[in-house]
Amino acid sequence: PIEKTTDPITPKDGADPKQVPLGDRHNMCFSATLISQGSGAGIVVSTGDFTEIGTINNLVNNVEKKKTAVLEQIDIVSTYIAMFVGSVALITFLFALLHEDEQWLEALNIALVCAVAMIPEGLEAIVTVCYAWAVSKMAEENAIVRALPAVETLGSVTTICSDKTGTLTTNVMSCVAFVTSNAHYKNNVHATERSSSNFVREDEYLAERADHLKMIAAREIIKKGASASRHSRHKKDQNEFQFTMTPTEVDKLEETKNEDVTPTTSKKIDYNDTTPVRQGLSPEMSFFRQALATGVLCSKCTLGKDGTREGEIGNPTELSILRATYWTGVDVNAMKESAPIIAEVPFSSEYKFMATVHESNPVNDGPGMENKLIIHVKGAPDRMVALCDKQAKAGLLTETEPIDKEYWLETIAVLSSHGLRVLALLRGTLEKGAVKEGEALKAGFVTDRDPWLTLVGLCAIMDPPRPECIDAIAEAHGAGVRVAMITGDHRDTALAIGSNLGLVDSAHPSAITGPELDAMNDEDLKAAVMKYNVFARASPENKIRIVKALQAQGEVCSMTGDGVNDAPALKAADMGVAMGKEGTDVAREAADMILADDNFATIIVAVREGRVVWDNLRKILMVNTPINNAQGLSVLFGLILGLQDNILTGIQVLYCNLICAVTLGFVTAVEPAEEGIMEVPPRRIGKRLIGRYLFLRIAIASIALITVTVSSVFWVQSIFISEGRDKVKYLPLMRSQASNTLTFGACFVTLSARFSYSSAFHPRIFRGNKYAWYSVFITATLQCLITYTPGLNEVIFEMGPMEAFQWGIVFLFGFGVFCVVELEKGVRRHLKAMGSD
Repeated sequence: PIEKTTDPITPKDGADPKQVPLGDRHNMCFSATLISQGSGAGIVVSTGDFTEIGTINNLVNNVEKKKTAVLEQIDIVSTYIAMFVGSVALITFLFALLHEDEQWLEALNIALVCAVAMIPEGLEAIVTVCYAWAVSKMAEENAIVRALPAVETLGSVTTICSDKTGTLTTNVMSCVAFVTSNAHYKNNVHATERSSSNFVREDEYLAERADHLKMIAAREIIKKGASASRHSRHKKDQNEFQFTMTPTEVDKLEETKNEDVTPTTSKKIDYNDTTPVRQGLSPEMSFFRQALATGVLCSKCTLGKDGTREGEIGNPTELSILRATYWTGVDVNAMKESAPIIAEVPFSSEYKFMATVHESNPVNDGPGMENKLIIHVKGAPDRMVALCDKQAKAGLLTETEPIDKEYWLETIAVLSSHGLRVLALLRGTLEKGAVKEGEALKAGFVTDRDPWLTLVGLCAIMDPPRPECIDAIAEAHGAGVRVAMITGDHRDTALAIGSNLGLVDSAHPSAITGPELDAMNDEDLKAAVMKYNVFARASPENKIRIVKALQAQGEVCSMTGDGVNDAPALKAADMGVAMGKEGTDVAREAADMILADDNFATIIVAVREGRVVWDNLRKILMVNTPINNAQGLSVLFGLILGLQDNILTGIQVLYCNLICAVTLGFVTAVEPAEEGIMEVPPRRIGKRLIGRYLFLRIAIASIALITVTVSSVFWVQSIFISEGRDKVKYLPLMRSQASNTLTFGACFVTLSARFSYSSAFHPRIFRGNKYAWYSVFITATLQCLITYTPGLNEVIFEMGPMEAFQWGIVFLFGFGVFCVVELEKGVRRHLKAMGSD
């Protein structure tokens, strides 16, 4: 929930009021929002399509969805195939009619055999199988594709624009560090075992300001950091931070009044300091039980089951400290029961802290406190520092020292510069009887005294990046895919998360905000989207403009989102990706793909699978097209070279089309990814499905298959003639020879086509795709069946039972085809190694 006020908003000098980000319009209540508490009266300023949600609806309706590149390419390929088939059929008809003196009906029959042979009837089915196989594999990885052709689009994506909360981050506020007067303890927020070793002393961790804020005064960093007081609108941010720091309070700190804007120096780390432990080690559980006691006891939150979010109740920021304490091994519930609240100062946004009074407990408070009441205070660190006169030395309750306000101020600035929310933990003591049980305490109980509290430490809190996302982004960069983060967070918070994820680098060193984008014209925006990887305070209009600007720059853009306001950008993107867990129905309806686990890493898995689909589509064409060409052109070249009869009958052609499409075509449709598929850049925009590389390979394979098919027929014909056999008897054997030579040659082409560049003369040919050998076995079995089954061979297929020597010719020529296509790959690998395109 977010707070609303009635205070007027004054834009900066000369600024257009419409440029005020939606998230900063805290005096506006937008249509379709829910009121969690409170009541009030307002003035309606917009209705229907003129409301913000109406604007979103218009944006969604006005977005036109483009046809995917593969569908366009398949249309082009289909046109070329149709023209080629028609030309060959016409040539065959005219040659048979005019040169061979065939009757026009017989010439038409021969031409139709050629046409039927060359038309890839099974291509559409195999392409669909290829898509469906990829979709099923992606579903296993939690990526649900809503439209089959969208699978391939992922493989051509050059830029992924991702939401932050819950996609790149865990969407769980976590205490990532605890800072004492002398040490920084880094918390493993992804721990699965309860142990104090989850906190490790690493004084270098968060020891310096973020690079982009090293030249800024500490008070300015604190004012603008993640803990600064502001009105946030992030659609998914239910982690509203109550303990915000107020600029006026920051300026009251004596040390900041005359601070110059000077660069900070590196913090000097004393590696000889071993209190309570040295670098790289973890204190005992008792240390954290006492040091974090304020975060646990000064809270009415309920921890979730086994430290998870299941069943948790309360503010996410406060819960992060309870969770961190729980994972050190402390029984948080028992700790609360051992020291119940006697009285409290409830939290208020006016004074930004909460205080509770408890009976002393030696386990929580150390020895010597038997006659004392313990006061726990947690709140905004700017106000808390002013209330303290002491600090716990090294975080230990047994020894205190005068507070070093300058140290704490700089520490707060450092943590804020990294986009962290900061919460101060304080404690004090009073004599027993000073507070009555159930007494209603006011803020003055804490503030109307001279500084009297002890500062124990600071909790640094954030929604941490998913660990798998860091690796996924690195993999995306290795694949030439750029990743941009678009968020409603403020610039510094967004930059901090972006730096952790690896999105901020020398080429993209900063961030840009939504209002800055609003002030740009289209040309400036095109330059900006290529310059920045982090977009902060972004509105729905910003997102759709970013998408269109990227597309205008020739980028293939994927956009992730989960809210209603993301729908326009999801629909405009080349690949819209919605969240399955936290996403709205509107977002899912506008998207092409849904992430069932809301995890960015799943997108990279999908990108990989999309590249596999493109490769496999080309492999399908590499297999099917030469086979179809060879079927038709073998008939034509048989006639041209003097064969008086068709070497393939119509039924043989139909059968070969069917068996090759169902078995051999299926092999390449389900071929797994080749090595290095994510180590090459995305394919260029407009890349043809059949380019120079594939056209040459198809031509070579087609010529090889035609040559061996026709040559094998001439070879066996010469043998039969030399033996004085009757043509009526050896014609079926010639057709058997042509059918088997072509089909087994196709098997060898398929085995080679499984690898685009890698050699098939390698053990890898037996691995990776079990269906390849299943298909070869089924094809060989069926060929033997139609060759040797009485009646089936002679009556239906007009074939005869082949003799042994004919099988020798089949496998000799089949292996020859295999060597030819592999030789082409070898030459191509050599040229590629020499730097040729």
